[in-house]
Amino acid sequence: MTEAYNLLFTVVLAVLGVLLFLCLLRAILGPRIADRVVGINMIGTIIILMIAILALMLGEGYLVDIAIIYAMLSFLAVVVLAKIYIGVYRAQRVKEEEQNDDR
Repeated sequence: MTEAYNLLFTVVLAVLGVLLFLCLLRAILGPRIADRVVGINMIGTIIILMIAILALMLGEGYLVDIAIIYAMLSFLAVVVLAKIYIGVYRAQRVKEEEQNDDR
């Protein structure tokens, strides 16, 4: 029975690896900044899932703690990226308004 679970976990990890690569492409290619932020958020979520599956597969409890810590760091990274995105968006809006006022 454990061999079946190990096979299942291995297949799930392989599928998550492919999805991780696709999210990396979305984060790199964009086309908008919001797409990149969502891609980075999904990468963090998939990595947390992979760590949790490895915790089940290997029977190591400390990996769950690492997944929780990684979740907190991932959340903070997305908040910082969203803050930067909002700043860039506001700067573009101000620049566009100044150009419209000059006309």
